[in-house]
Formats: sequence, C-alpha cells, structure tokens
Amino acid sequence: MSPVQLQYFRQTLLNWRAELLEQAQQTLDGLRDESHHEVGDEADRANREADQTLDLRTRDRYRKLLRKIDAALKRIEDGSYGYCEETGEPIGLRRLEARPIATLSVEAQERRELLERQSRGE
Repeated sequence: MSPVQLQYFRQTLLNWRAELLEQAQQTLDGLRDESHHEVGDEADRANREADQTLDLRTRDRYRKLLRKIDAALKRIEDGSYGYCEETGEPIGLRRLEARPIATLSVEAQERRELLERQSRGE
C-alpha cells in the first residue's frame, strides 16, 4: 500500500474515531441530564428506561469499535495495516474502504463465518 493510501486510511480512521467520541459524549450528556430523573407515569418511565438501555448498548458498541479503530491505527504505524492476519495476503482496497478496521481478507472472513455457522450447527 502506498504512503498516500495509508495516510488516507489513517485520516479516515481518525475522523471516524472523533465522530464516535463525540456521539458517545452526547449520549453521556443525555444520560446525565436531570430531566431524565423526573418521574412521570409508568409508561413514561418505562419508555425512558428503554431509551437509556438502548443508549448504553450503543455506547458499548462505540467503545468496542473505538478499540478496533485504535488497533487499526497501530497497524498503520507498525506497517501491518492492510494485510490479512490469517493469511498475510493483502486485504483489498475495496474491502478496506468499506470496513477500514478489517483484519481479514474477504476470503478469510468467509471461511471464518462458514466455520462459525458449522460449529453452531446451522
């Protein structure tokens, strides 16, 4: 991968990371908002609790995704970004464009998913 391509993916990952951090902060701010603590009727409280649960799940997904983004940024720094961790072959640019945190080539990912389905008995 050329230095220009690596810089493109680095910037893409950094932008994605900043966006996730901003969204996570907005979620936290929303959860801390005092108006959430005002008690309405049972339906209002149930809706508010369901919304908060969804917000917390989303925040957890962001946390996991941030770890993957950080790992991809480290791979860019150490020169292993863009190579399949299973086969060592280059990961296609189209796949990296679609999923910049990818660690497996399309073929390796398909094999992994097939093995997972087989182990679950599907």
